[in-house]
Formats: sequence, structure tokens, C-alpha cells
Amino acid sequence: MKSATVSKQRFLLLAIVIFACQTLTSAQTLKDVFSNSETPLLYLGIDYSKAKLIEDATASVNDIRDRQYPAINDLVITEAKKYDLKGAFHKSNVDHDLSAVTKRNEKINTEDIKSSNTGDYHRLKESDIDDEVRSMDFGDKKGVGLVFIVEAMNKTGKGAAVWVTLLDMKGKKVLLTERLEGKTGMGFGFRNFWAIPIKNVIDEIDSKKYKEWKAKYGS
Repeated sequence: MKSATVSKQRFLLLAIVIFACQTLTSAQTLKDVFSNSETPLLYLGIDYSKAKLIEDATASVNDIRDRQYPAINDLVITEAKKYDLKGAFHKSNVDHDLSAVTKRNEKINTEDIKSSNTGDYHRLKESDIDDEVRSMDFGDKKGVGLVFIVEAMNKTGKGAAVWVTLLDMKGKKVLLTERLEGKTGMGFGFRNFWAIPIKNVIDEIDSKKYKEWKAKYGS
């Protein structure tokens, strides 16, 4: 009986140690992102799988899913100096792999894209982002990934709500997520119009948010 009790205590202690190590690893990984410019950061793209396009009756939903969403994602990569992720996150280099996000965007139900409910602009919570990250397929990738999860785009409100999310790809765990809003501008066509809020979100990270996150997580 005594032996069984000891064994249970050892098992419980081992479980506590494993949990503590996992928590510490996540914390150190996030700390490294904001304290070391050489810490790898993999850009995963813009996830539109939960996005609602509010009060835009003109755009074709099939065209949005099949052509426009991929075009915006491509734009961030091909015009890297304009969409300056390296500068915003103070990295000497930011690699990218959009495959996981591309697969998710391709499976979007077109009937779910448009909305006439302005309340859809503020409908997601941090727990929803946790669920989204757990459902992503990163293959055998490890380290820290960066994904922009779009909540909504309001044409008359002239803005887009984006959850900027840093995550542990191996454990599928959110390390940091914050909802930012990017204003639209004078872009012509769907791609350019809705790419502007993404740029403005990146610019806000560069001018303000990175400093806040570094102060909170990098020390």
C-alpha cells in the first residue's frame, strides 16, 4: 500500500515537472522573439477562414475566395519592403510558408463570407483564436509562427479587424494574440483596397505594438 502511494506521488511530481518545463519553454520562446533579432520567425500568412465581409454587396464570393484572398497573401510576400514584417518585428530575416493558411482559405464556404450584420465586426474572442490555432496543420514545423487571423472587413466602416498571433507551431499553442484594426485607404480593386488595412496593422506593430510587447515579454 505504501509502495503504491509513493508511486502515485512520484507520478504526480513527474507530471508537474513536465508541465512546468513545457510552460517555461513557451515563455522562453516568446521572450526570445522580442529579445533576439536572430530568433527565427516564420510568417504563415493571412487566415481568412473566419473573416466576415460586411456591407459589400458587389464583390463575388467565389472570386473573393479563389482569387482575391490568395492575391492579398501574395502581395505581402512580393512587396516585402512595403509590408515590412522584418522591420515591424525587428528581425534580420523573416521566412514564410503560406501552405497551412492557403489550405484553410481554399476550404472557406462561400456562403459564410458576406454579412449584413455590423455586430460581426466584434464577435471573436481570444478563446476562438486558440481554437483556430489548434485546428491548423503545421506538419513537422517547429518554432514560432506568425499568422494574421482576419475577423472582419467592414467596407462602410472603412476598416478590418485582425488578430495578430504568435504561436508555437509544434504544440499548436498561442503565445500572444492581440486584436488590431487597420483602416482602409484609396486602393483600387478588392485586392488593393483590403491589403491596405494589413499594411496599416504592420505599421502599427512597427510604430507602437512591438515596443509594448517587448517591454512585456522580452525582459
